[in-house]
Amino acid sequence: MIEYLTRNKLDIIKYDQCIARAVNSHVYAYSWYLDSVCDDWDALVAGDYNMVMPLPKRRKFGINYVYVPPWTQQLGVFSKEELNESTVVAFLKAIPRKFKFVELKLNSANAIFSKNISQKDNYILLLDADFQTIVKNYNHNRRRISGTIPENIFLERNLDSGEFLTFYKRERPQFTIPQDADEKLEQLVKHRKSGVNIWAVYRGGELLSTLLWLKDRQRITYLLPVNSAAGKKANTATYIINHLVEEYENTGLIFDFEGSMLTGVAGFYKSFGARKETYYHFRSYRL
Repeated sequence: MIEYLTRNKLDIIKYDQCIARAVNSHVYAYSWYLDSVCDDWDALVAGDYNMVMPLPKRRKFGINYVYVPPWTQQLGVFSKEELNESTVVAFLKAIPRKFKFVELKLNSANAIFSKNISQKDNYILLLDADFQTIVKNYNHNRRRISGTIPENIFLERNLDSGEFLTFYKRERPQFTIPQDADEKLEQLVKHRKSGVNIWAVYRGGELLSTLLWLKDRQRITYLLPVNSAAGKKANTATYIINHLVEEYENTGLIFDFEGSMLTGVAGFYKSFGARKETYYHFRSYRL
């Protein structure tokens, strides 16, 4: 049986244990992460927390709806055992009818095919070999760039959250983001002990690039890279990625590039030998 529980009725210890032990675990689904990036959220629970599905929720103009919170690529059903399409469909049908609009980005293990689904591309790199072996699978241009990064730059592995936010707002990527994304980001960076990490690249005293990345039991998630014009010229994004790959070589972790459907960005990720992973964007109007 699938049960709908509000946030205050959830057994959070059991809920987080389910996410941690799920075969398709993602950091986005942990309670601390959802508490940071969501206005509010509830969940569907099957059995003794053997399967769960978080439901970020809002209410606007008297209408309850499930929405995609910022800084969250994949949610959906999480399970300790392999999932099939019928189980995912059962969870979607169990979403209470009080939610008149449902939008969810289902994770790559939630493969379903319907008129309400569009497929999205993600790129991942398995860190199951040593660094030099992984680099051999970079494309020729990425290997060349890796060998030409200036020697006078250095990596800071624990950048102050305030300095990161200031740099982010100054060098903010020029694309549309949800109105509340900055506020949620400020909440997220407070969780430095839960798997939130901020690295930076300097040249002398000049901050060139920063990277907010996440670590959980299964993945390194490349959440938010920010680069100045000088950082882009110095290829500091490649520099940071190389250091992350080298640090977690031979761990079997997945390096999750978190996108992208943009051809240029996807090409950059593929240049590191990353392979495509499909996830599923679900929309349903229930008015």
